[in-house]
Amino acid sequence: MAEPENIPAPTESIYEPTPSWAPAFLALGVALIVCGIFAEGFLVRGWIYSIFGAVFFVFAFFAIVRSSIRSFFSLPRKQRVRGAALPAASLRSAKRG
Repeated sequence: MAEPENIPAPTESIYEPTPSWAPAFLALGVALIVCGIFAEGFLVRGWIYSIFGAVFFVFAFFAIVRSSIRSFFSLPRKQRVRGAALPAASLRSAKRG
């Protein structure tokens, strides 16, 4: 039997976030902060690692927040609502006798 050629339109729209380097820089900032706490005396003083890590963390965090706000407000206000198709079978359970 041949498959039907008409495919129904999707009922929901999916909006993907834009790609970003901010999560990688956020992880780098956290790693530098932790490294600053535990790596005292490795090449430079530990608090220098922590300062650089905090700077990376703050800028990356604000970039993520700014991107999230921008993508939220770029979404459409309303979507066309379509009702779901009714099931083919009855919703009652089968009687046992």
